[in-house]
Amino acid sequence: MQNKGLIKLFALLFGLVSIYQLSFTFITNKIENDARAYAVAQVPKPTDGEDTKENSDKRALVEKTYLDSIDRDEPVNFGITSFTYSEAKEKELNKGLDLKGGINVILQISVRDILSGLVGESDNETFKKALDRADELQKDSQEDYLESFFRAFDELKPEGLKLANPKLFYTASLQDELKENAYNTADDVVKNVLRRKVDQSIVSAKEVLNKRIDQFGVTQPNIQRLGTSGRILIELPGAKDVIRIEKLLQTTAELEFWKTYNNTSVLASYIVSANEKLKELPAFAKKDTTEEDDVDALATSTEQDTLNVVNPLFDKMSLAQNGRGGVIAVAKEENKAAILELLNNPILKQIQPAELRNVRFAFGKEVDPVSRTVDLYALAGNRKGKTATPQMRGDVVDAAQQSYGNDMKPVVTMQMNGIGAKQWEKLTGEVYEERGNIAVVLDNIVYSAPGVTNGAISGGNTEISGQFTIQEAQDLANVLRAGKLPAQAEILQSEVVGPSLGQEAINSGLMSFLIALALVLVWMVFYYGRAGLFADVALVFNILLIFGVLANLGAVLTLPGIAGIVLTIGMSVDANVLLFERVREELAKGRTLQESISHAFSWKGAMSSIFDANITTGLTALILFLFGTGPIKGFATTLLIGIATSLFTAIFITRLLIDWYLGKGKTLAFSTGATKNLFRNMNIEFLKKRKIAYIISGVVIAIGLYSITLGSGLNQGVDFVGGRSYQVRFEGTTSPQDVRASLQNVFVDGENAVSLEVKTFGDDNQLKITTNYKVDETGTEVDNDIKRKLFDGLKSYLPSTMDYDKFVDGAEDKTVGIMQSIKVGPTIADDIKKASFWAVLGSLVVVFLYILLRFRRWQFSLGAVIAVFHDVLIVLGIFSLAWKYLPFTMEINQAFIAAILTVIGYSLNDTVVVFDRIREFMNENSNWKLRKVVNSALNSTLSRTLNTSLTTLVVLLAIFIFGGESIRGFMFALIVGVVVGTYSSMFIATPIMYDTVKKGDINKGLGEDTKA
Repeated sequence: MQNKGLIKLFALLFGLVSIYQLSFTFITNKIENDARAYAVAQVPKPTDGEDTKENSDKRALVEKTYLDSIDRDEPVNFGITSFTYSEAKEKELNKGLDLKGGINVILQISVRDILSGLVGESDNETFKKALDRADELQKDSQEDYLESFFRAFDELKPEGLKLANPKLFYTASLQDELKENAYNTADDVVKNVLRRKVDQSIVSAKEVLNKRIDQFGVTQPNIQRLGTSGRILIELPGAKDVIRIEKLLQTTAELEFWKTYNNTSVLASYIVSANEKLKELPAFAKKDTTEEDDVDALATSTEQDTLNVVNPLFDKMSLAQNGRGGVIAVAKEENKAAILELLNNPILKQIQPAELRNVRFAFGKEVDPVSRTVDLYALAGNRKGKTATPQMRGDVVDAAQQSYGNDMKPVVTMQMNGIGAKQWEKLTGEVYEERGNIAVVLDNIVYSAPGVTNGAISGGNTEISGQFTIQEAQDLANVLRAGKLPAQAEILQSEVVGPSLGQEAINSGLMSFLIALALVLVWMVFYYGRAGLFADVALVFNILLIFGVLANLGAVLTLPGIAGIVLTIGMSVDANVLLFERVREELAKGRTLQESISHAFSWKGAMSSIFDANITTGLTALILFLFGTGPIKGFATTLLIGIATSLFTAIFITRLLIDWYLGKGKTLAFSTGATKNLFRNMNIEFLKKRKIAYIISGVVIAIGLYSITLGSGLNQGVDFVGGRSYQVRFEGTTSPQDVRASLQNVFVDGENAVSLEVKTFGDDNQLKITTNYKVDETGTEVDNDIKRKLFDGLKSYLPSTMDYDKFVDGAEDKTVGIMQSIKVGPTIADDIKKASFWAVLGSLVVVFLYILLRFRRWQFSLGAVIAVFHDVLIVLGIFSLAWKYLPFTMEINQAFIAAILTVIGYSLNDTVVVFDRIREFMNENSNWKLRKVVNSALNSTLSRTLNTSLTTLVVLLAIFIFGGESIRGFMFALIVGVVVGTYSSMFIATPIMYDTVKKGDINKGLGEDTKA
C-alpha cells in the first residue's frame, strides 16, 4: 500500500480531532450534573410524598443560576486555550428530543392572514371566495398557499377585475411598489409583489420566534424555515413546560389600547334587542317533546310548529349589574367562542345603533376561580372603513419587563417610544376627561382596563396587570420585547417527549449499542482469528470517527440515529468480510499471502464490490436524508457518515494493521480452526431452484396484497392520517379495553365519527392512545381541551393525588401521566405521505440508473429493482398480516419508510456484490456458459452473504430486544427486510437477470441458450 505515512497522519489527526470534539460533551455533562446536584442540595426533594411543581421550578432556577455563574466565572481550560460553559455547550454532541426530552413543532404562519392585512377591503366577495377556495385547494396540493390563492382568484374573478384594484391590493402601502396604477398594472406584477411581501412576513415571523426562544433560555434550539412555504420548524431539546412553550410560540402579540364603551343603558338595550333578533335564526328553534330519544334530533329541527324558543344570548351569559369599566356581561368560560360568534352575526347590523358601530366585544383574561366566569367588555374604537380600530397599537412599545405592582403582584411594565409617549399622553388625557377606562388588549383578550385618576400620563410608561404568575409575566414581557408576529401561527405538527422518557431512551440505546458491538467484535475474532481482531480495532476507530463527525457537524443524535450507528456496525464489517473472503479465495488458488492481500485490496479484487455496495446504500440514505424530517433525518445522517467512515477504516486502517503485523515477520490465516473450510467448495445449483422460488415469492406476495387490500389493511400512524397520539404511563397494569370504553364517553364530537385506538405500548402499565378527535382544529385551546378530556377519561386509573398539571407537565422524574405526545394535522399528514411515496420511488429510479451505469446492461438493473419491489411488498404484507397480533406497535409512518429505504439499500448491497462477481467471472472465463457463471458467482459469494447477513441480524436483534419500545416496529421491519433481502439477492434478482438475458447479449463469448 502506497502513502502509508500520509494515511497514518490522517488517521491520527482524525482520531485526535474526534476525541477533542467529543471532550466538550463530557465536560458539559459533568458541569450540568454538578449543577443538578447543587440544585437538589439547595431545594431537597421530599423523602416522602410527591414533589410539588413549585419546588421543581425553584430547583430549575437554582440550576440555571449555578450554570450562569460557571459560565461567567469558571472557564474550561484546555491548556493552550479555554472556553466558557456556553461555548463548550455549542460544541457538544447534540441530543435529539427522544434522548433529551423537549418539544418539536412545525408552525404554519397564516398566509391567509398576511393577505388579509395587505388587501384594501377584506370584505370583498371575490377575495373572500378566493381565500376559501385556496383553503380547499391546499388539502390536496403541494404548492404554497399563495399560489393556490392566485389560482383560485383567476378561476373566480369577474371579467375586468384585477388584483391591482383599489379594493384589493392597490393600497397606499403597495402602490409605490406597483409603480403604474390600479387599472394598468398587470396581475403578474402584483403577484410578484405579493410573493415578496409574503416572503418578507414569514422571514420576519422567524426572526420574532428566534427572539422569543432566545429569551426563553432553551439551549441548542433549532429554528428553520421549511422550503419556501410558510412553515417553520422549531426544535427545543430539554424544554419541559410544554403548555407554556406552545403558548409562547403561538401568541401573535397584537397589543392594542382601546377606550371602553361605558353607556350601559344603550348597551343593555342593544343586547336585549340582539337576543330577540337572534331568535329568528332556525338554529334556535326546537320542538316541544317528551320523548327523550328524540331530543337530540329535534334540537336542530327547523320546523316551526309548537315551538319553544330559546334565548341565544341570555342562555349563555348574564348582564353585569354595575357596568364597571366597560364590562357589559359575565359568562361561563366555555361559552366565550359561541357568544362572540353570535354578537358578530351579520343579522344584528339591522338593529345596531349608529353609536355602536365602532364597538368591538372581547373577553377578559381573568377567570373567577369559583364560578369559572369571565367578563365581557365593550371596546370603543375609531372608525376605519367598515371596521373599528384601536386608539393605539403596540408597535410603539420600545421595552417591556416583568415587575411588581403596588400590591406586590407580578405585572409587566412598558416603555413607549417618542411617538407612543405623545399618543399615550393624549389618550390618557381624553379618558381622564371622560371618566372612562383604557382596555389593554393582547390578541383579542382584555388583560386589564384601568381608569385614569390623575390626569394625562406623560413619559410613555405604563403597566399591564391581570393576575399573572411570575412565569406568565416574564413570558408576556418576552413576546412584547420580541415584537408581534405578522400573522397567526398554528401548530400543524408537534412532538413532545418527557425528559424521563428521554433518559430511558438513552439507557436502552446505550444497552443495545454495547451488546451489538460486543457480539460483532467476538464474532469477527471467532471467524477470522487475528485478522478479525484487526477488523475490530478498525471498527472501534470507526465508531469514534462517527461520533466525532456528528459532534463536529453539529448534527443531532437521536434514538433512530443510534440505531443507524449500530446498523453501521453490522454493515461496516461487510467491507472487511469481502476483503478477508477474497484473501482466502486467492490463498486457495495458490497465491502467496502477500499477493493475496494485495489482490484483495485492489480494484480487481474486492474494492469494486465494496464501493458499488456502499454507493447504492449511500444513495438510498441520501434520499432518506433529503425527504426525511426529525429523527429520521438523524438516522440518515448517521448512516451516511457511517458509510464514509467505515470505508476509510476498513480499507486503510485494517490494511495498515495487517501490513504492520506481517512486517514483523509473522503470518495470518484469515480463519480459525472452526471456520477454515466453512462454505468452501460449494456447488449449489441456484438457478435450478429459481422457479420454486418464484412460486413461493408469488404466493407470499399474493397473500400480503390480499391482506393489504381486502383484509386487515395497514395500520397507518398519525404521520400519514393525522390525529393526536399520547403515550400514557400508569402505576400498575391497565386494560386497554377498559380505558378505551372510558375514553369513548369523553371523546364525543357531535355527528362526526371519532376513531379511538388504545394499545399496550411496551410494559403492561403503559398505553398508546391515538384519536382523530377534532383533527381539523388547531390552536392551544383545542390542544388543551383534548388533554383535559383525556385526563377526565383516565382519572379513575390515575393516582388520587394526581391533578391535571402533573398529568401533562414534563418533570424530570415523572413516572405517571403523559410521557410523550404527537400531533399531526391532516394537511401535513398528506404532505408526509406524498413525500414518502416520492422518496421510495426516487430511490428505485436512482438505483436503477446507477446499476445501469455500472453494469451497462438493463437486465442487471431490472433484476435488482424487481428484487427490491419483491422485498418491499413482502415487508408490507407481513406488517398487514401481523399488526393486530404482535405485542408492539407496527405503524406505517415515517420511521417505517426509513426502514423500507434501508431495506432497499441493504438488498441492493447484497445484489450488487453478486452482480460484481458475475461480471468478474464473465471477464475471466469467457468460454463458460452463463448458467455456470451465475451459479459459480453465487457459490463464491455465499460465505460473504451469510456472514454479513448473520452479523447484521445479530445487531438488529440486539436493538430490537434492548433498544426501546419506540423503535421496535422500525427494527422489526429491518429484520424482516434483511432476511428477505438476503433471499432475494440469490433467488430473485440474479435469476430475473438470467431469465431476461438473450443469447450473446451480455458477453459474446457465452455460448448457451439462456432460456433453460
